[in-house]
Amino acid sequence: MNIDRIAPTRRPTSSVVQRQRWAQLLFLHWRVDARALRELVPAELAIDTHEGDAFVGVVPFTMTGVRPVWAPPVPGISNFHETNVRTYVVDRNGNPGVWFFSLDAASRVAVTLARTFWHLPYHFAQMSLSTGSSGETVYETNRLWPKPLPAHFSARYAASGEAFHALAGTTEHFLAERYILFAQHSDGRLVRGRVHHTPYPLQAVKLLEWRESLLAASGIVRPDGEPLAHYASEVSVEIFGLENAAG
Repeated sequence: MNIDRIAPTRRPTSSVVQRQRWAQLLFLHWRVDARALRELVPAELAIDTHEGDAFVGVVPFTMTGVRPVWAPPVPGISNFHETNVRTYVVDRNGNPGVWFFSLDAASRVAVTLARTFWHLPYHFAQMSLSTGSSGETVYETNRLWPKPLPAHFSARYAASGEAFHALAGTTEHFLAERYILFAQHSDGRLVRGRVHHTPYPLQAVKLLEWRESLLAASGIVRPDGEPLAHYASEVSVEIFGLENAAG
């Protein structure tokens, strides 16, 4: 299959429906056998691979300014932490994107709206993020509802080095530069959404300690060993509406 990995990075011509800011993103990835994910992803989507490997990822970050395009941010609602568990997929037209196994957020409102209107497997969680004067960041999330439980993640890490934009064809570009999401509508239809932002300002990251049970809660056996780790400070994001993935 011919996969164009540059076209999705271009801004769509359709109307923006939301604006958000994503910050302090920690990308953790493990290589896995694509066959281990096959039953967890809709049949209409192929598991995307890089140099023969599929990947599962845990991505904790914080969101601010989450709002419809026509409204200002709302204190207490527009800012919250989020952690997603994901893999990478390709639809039958060769469009590369993300399949989310779970998304945990520290906002009851966001979880309810996302489950209802975006058909995404959101969960409400108790979450915290802090960065000390030494530059170390501590992030923790503990899922409260709905099941499966337990589903926990915590990490202590420090970003380092100059920020860079991933080049097409590299592992970093394959993992980070994703602008299409796929989801399963309640009526069974596969739908997709688009996002747009400038390329991630990626940095190396020293992962000082971590533990997680989010992958197991999604039915994924985590490979042994340390994950690939990357960091991005922030991007401003435009969100576009869902559409039928067969269109």
